[in-house]
Amino acid sequence: MSRVKRGVTAHAKHKKVLKRAKGFYGRRKNTIRTAKAAVDKAAQYAFRDRKAKKRSFRGLWIQRINAAVREVTEGLTYSRFIDGLAKSGIEVDRKVLAELAISEPAAFKALVEKAEGALVEAAKAA
Repeated sequence: MSRVKRGVTAHAKHKKVLKRAKGFYGRRKNTIRTAKAAVDKAAQYAFRDRKAKKRSFRGLWIQRINAAVREVTEGLTYSRFIDGLAKSGIEVDRKVLAELAISEPAAFKALVEKAEGALVEAAKAA
């Protein structure tokens, strides 16, 4: 059986890690041992923050909707607005609501009025 020299595969692996470490500071960009640790940690942060990004955008949409609802009406809050939408049977997600509030104020105002109407009807029924 012939002898296998592994220099080519090792070099390829190192090259792949160092390519991902490009732009890192100090030895983290050019020493394989520190670069590998830095790249692994960077991948952990990237995975975590892809999830956190979704949460932070949802929070932003909620803030925008809340501000727009309070601007359109007197005394209606975000949570009451969402409750009114649910009671009126309107299923629009927060991303679309936030976009409507910014780009189509008239359409958003119509939704707010529908939600308010549903809340009044629910109060009468109770």
